[in-house]
Amino acid sequence: MPGLVSPKKRLLEHFARVAKAMASANRLELIEALAQGERSVDALAQASGMSMANTSHHLQILRDSGLAVSRKDGLQVFYRLTDDAIPAVLAGIRGIAERHLAEVERIVRENFESRDNLTPVRREELLGLVRSGEAMVIDVRPPAEYDAGHIEGAVNIPLESLTGRLNKLPHDQEIVAYCRGPYCMLAFEAVEALRKHGYHARRLEDGYPEWKADRKPVAGGQ
Repeated sequence: MPGLVSPKKRLLEHFARVAKAMASANRLELIEALAQGERSVDALAQASGMSMANTSHHLQILRDSGLAVSRKDGLQVFYRLTDDAIPAVLAGIRGIAERHLAEVERIVRENFESRDNLTPVRREELLGLVRSGEAMVIDVRPPAEYDAGHIEGAVNIPLESLTGRLNKLPHDQEIVAYCRGPYCMLAFEAVEALRKHGYHARRLEDGYPEWKADRKPVAGGQ
């Protein structure tokens, strides 16, 4: 009948609502932080460098669009992502931008690829290296993020503690470092430090959220 909106059109409008919630650099940064595990509003504000009010505003948009949920514990409010597939959606957007936006390709080349000319370890490759005993995996994120969830078998060595723990690392295995995602500088800096001290080191191709979204073995968290 004239004037009626079709069910398909209504669905597309809701899909667009979700996409619109992701159409913000600030909210994408919050999603990346939440992909590490549940975080308080205060912790998210510190991680993103935004004010508490601005952080809360963006989190409410993520919640209203179905991308995040919240809970209250005393005076603090905690948020988490609603679906482990959300980081995979971001990975898809990232891949399209890398392949088809010249400015993105330039930023990646000049700021990331220029720091590490070795091919990163792919997820399936890392599984094989670990199972064969050829690699040790280190998680260079802060302890709270590691506790919220990490690659099964990974040892938490935050970047600031790495130099003091070098004597605990094996020279007869490859050291594979990972952190929050493909553009997280912690893994790049960890690999640089390890190579300077004579270790065979590479970084994982992305980070913990992508590993978890790919249903690879994880530990920790709830």
